[in-house]
Amino acid sequence: MNDSKQRGRRTFIAALGATMAGVALPSWAKYQSDQFRIGYQKAASTLVLLKAHGALEKRLAPLGVKVSWNEFPAGPQLLEGLNVGAIDFGYVGEAPPVFAQAAGADFVYTAYEVPTPHAEGVVVVQDSPIKSVADLKGKKIAFNKGSDVHWFIVALLRKNGLDFPDIQPVYLAPADARAALEQHAVDAWAIWDPFLAAVEGQSNARLIADAQGVASHHQFFLSQREFAQKRKDVIAIALEELGKEGQWVKQNVSAAAAQLAPIQGLDAAIIETGLRHYAHVYKPIDDTVLAEQQRIADTFYELKLIPRKIVTKEAVLT
Repeated sequence: MNDSKQRGRRTFIAALGATMAGVALPSWAKYQSDQFRIGYQKAASTLVLLKAHGALEKRLAPLGVKVSWNEFPAGPQLLEGLNVGAIDFGYVGEAPPVFAQAAGADFVYTAYEVPTPHAEGVVVVQDSPIKSVADLKGKKIAFNKGSDVHWFIVALLRKNGLDFPDIQPVYLAPADARAALEQHAVDAWAIWDPFLAAVEGQSNARLIADAQGVASHHQFFLSQREFAQKRKDVIAIALEELGKEGQWVKQNVSAAAAQLAPIQGLDAAIIETGLRHYAHVYKPIDDTVLAEQQRIADTFYELKLIPRKIVTKEAVLT
């Protein structure tokens, strides 16, 4: 690893800050052809259901491949797990891959979920004087650093005549951010579903704006490069099963929400609201989506949020 990548990786790890405190990464080993280690977040409903239903294990058993599942609190931590070799495959939003690539992580974009802009938004408490995006100027906005809402906030501000330096970012993980909002320690919170649906339904938080017309809110499946090169068959089966699971969710939203409720610790009605904001349709990575990621990367470099320029197309298999 060259000096710039080493510095970038240190910057990335430092940027995780308090969100990494107390997070124990799974034990890892070098690439093993008979292992498929998946990183997931509890909010990643399709992956969570795929885990619960066991379809992937059944498909891979004849190939002698054992599946293991490792939970992470958010995308940045999952990407660090991928970077250090703790997992082979994972699901994150738009911004984490940009931060990770700038830090020298060796992964490849594998597939993406079609745009889901209604699945993220910025909320305030019901009695807040904030009525529009313009009112966010100078305010404290909580969000998970390096996550998809990091880009959403940047794009939302710029669309409304503001810029990132015009706000006071408060970097908090979802649970801490919700508590800060409800205690009036911050003025607003940028978050994704199902947390967005939960705070609207349980705390009567008021939506200021979602990502419609602002950000695509793509979700990505990423793979550790060596695994993607050597086990294309496993990746293909995983994406096929994820596609099937996504179609099942679309056709059985209420049933999916009922199954997720005890896993995600939320009321089924709230989960169902969040599920309807996602597309559950996955496609192979393409140049159009990579170009959008490049725009995010260029903007983050301009704002000095990442330490070096990157080329997103380098994070694909040739």
